[in-house]
Amino acid sequence: MKRSILWSATAIAAASLLSAPVSAETVEETAARFGAMPTFLDISLSPSGSKIAYIQAGGTSVENLLVVDMAANGTPQLVFSYREPNSDLVWCKWATEDRLVCQIGFKKVDEDGVLLGFSRLIAVGADGTNPIQLTAQDSTNALGLQQNGGYVLAFDLAGKPDKILMTRDWVEETSTGTRLANTDEGLGVEEVDVRTGRRLKVDAPDRDTVDYTADDRGAVRLKVRQESNTQDYLKDRLQYFYRGADSDKWIGFKGDDGFSPEAVDAAKNVAYGFVSRNGHQAVETIALDGTNATQIVLARGDADVDELIRIGRQRRVVGVSYATEKRQVAYLDPDLTKLAGQLQRALPGTPLVDIIDASADETKLLLMASSDTDPGMTYLFDRGAHKLTEVLPWRAELHGQMMAKMTPVSFPAGDGTMIPGYLTLPPGSDGKRLPAIVLPHGGPDARDEWGFDWLVQFFVARGYAVLQPNFRGSTGYGDAWFGQNGFKAWKTAIGDVDDAGRWLVAQGIAAPDKLAIVGWSYGGYAALQSQVLDNKLYKAVVAIAPVTDLGRLVENASQYVTYQVVKDQVGTGPQIEEGSPARNAKAFAAPVLLFHGTLDQNVPVEQSRLMKQRLEDAGKQVTYVEFDGRSHQLADASARTQMLTDIDRFLAKTLGAAE
Repeated sequence: MKRSILWSATAIAAASLLSAPVSAETVEETAARFGAMPTFLDISLSPSGSKIAYIQAGGTSVENLLVVDMAANGTPQLVFSYREPNSDLVWCKWATEDRLVCQIGFKKVDEDGVLLGFSRLIAVGADGTNPIQLTAQDSTNALGLQQNGGYVLAFDLAGKPDKILMTRDWVEETSTGTRLANTDEGLGVEEVDVRTGRRLKVDAPDRDTVDYTADDRGAVRLKVRQESNTQDYLKDRLQYFYRGADSDKWIGFKGDDGFSPEAVDAAKNVAYGFVSRNGHQAVETIALDGTNATQIVLARGDADVDELIRIGRQRRVVGVSYATEKRQVAYLDPDLTKLAGQLQRALPGTPLVDIIDASADETKLLLMASSDTDPGMTYLFDRGAHKLTEVLPWRAELHGQMMAKMTPVSFPAGDGTMIPGYLTLPPGSDGKRLPAIVLPHGGPDARDEWGFDWLVQFFVARGYAVLQPNFRGSTGYGDAWFGQNGFKAWKTAIGDVDDAGRWLVAQGIAAPDKLAIVGWSYGGYAALQSQVLDNKLYKAVVAIAPVTDLGRLVENASQYVTYQVVKDQVGTGPQIEEGSPARNAKAFAAPVLLFHGTLDQNVPVEQSRLMKQRLEDAGKQVTYVEFDGRSHQLADASARTQMLTDIDRFLAKTLGAAE
């Protein structure tokens, strides 16, 4: 297998700055390297496989779209720069060999002071010419807001080279003063020309439809409905429908086994979806010929099968994936199974190899290879020539630097249950009496996995041992492990998190007076709530975008259609009071550092503001840093760099670690 290198000029420039040894860096320099945004935010391969488009972070509120002609000299060419505050260029995909479709996301505060998210689709030439909006224009007579700007269901429609299938969110219009008002409402499907913007209705809008799926030949085959109650809140129940081949009739899936369809294979005339089998999530197919015949694709007794592997222009299903100690892929295509093995053996460190995109004929594949110690490198693989070409490193500022290994471990909870997790130690350390951090994951409907983590690696580079526990309430381990979720069963989840810290001390890994807890989102909630269960264990608490008051979280959700879903997740009863850090501020003993962005739609910024106020009222030590115009992920290099620097100095001061 031949290998070559073709980096962009920007990547080469960034990599050339890495000559200084890490040990000579200041905390600000280390924070800048790890806090930098990835080299690209999204990447896509053209239908011929000869061009690559990628989005590059250009600074605060700036994203650049660049195109590389791999068949020419490989120099990135700027298509356009997107410069709008409170707005992002989210992704760009090739619609044709010379035009791209891109999604823009932005946030606005409405007249009632509610923060809302919006999206729009645009199309633009690969040379930056003829930009047009593909999302239907807003009407001045609309009775509501068009927040959802649509998403692409299919490219490469047969016999229609410039057309795509995309959803459209119809908004009813007032009829006052006109006979031409639109009375349609809900989500439907249109065929849209990416050069002219002309549109043709394919599926009429349905008020309760929330999703459509096209098969791998571009026909709309699946529909998901979610009804609302009398107050217009979405009910916590989804209904799934399918169409038979060459039929326009929608048919409901029979039975109540929890089958959740995700994709359709047109040739086999089956739907792939997720279903619960023996307490774990599995993947099965259901025939769409009216027989409802089912076949298990993969079910395991030790892990949830939680992902479909899809490639190509029409996203055909080629495998399924699950995580044990590491992410595993079971390909359904023998050729891809063989190819994946060859690629892993050909690349250093036996990395995880993901297929990001493919040419129309799938002879050229865009790949990402990464591991726990390697942020990742993208490659273009020519299957015919057996040639592998380096394209772009995932994080140019960290490329080639030594990272710490992530080791799967398990530790006992208070009731004897063994809790899985990952331990990362500073390279070269003896792993004894180190300053240490317990880092619970977000979600809570999530889990940590083996692989590169910029936050973990920053802390390790600063000399901390890091333990990431997959506490009970995490996903991926089956229904019993998930239980009622990390909010309703917070005592179990937070108890496991606390036991992670106790294990670090008992094993002699952590110095007991230098043990901290850091978390983001639900992880931030866990970090704060750990003080309510045991305020002597952790000597410092850092919470990024945390939930702090469960009652107010539900109250805030009442402004959105997902209110009932959030209410059901959080639950009711004594846990609202007992499980809210802000309502138990008097229990805190350790100093607290809080971070939050003002445009956070996942967890309202008011949650951190309330926590700060309650801690101050209780006479506790608290520092609060607020990032104006930043969202839940603080996806900005300057914000992340400041956050990492502040955390390091806070821990150094609080724990007595050397700065």
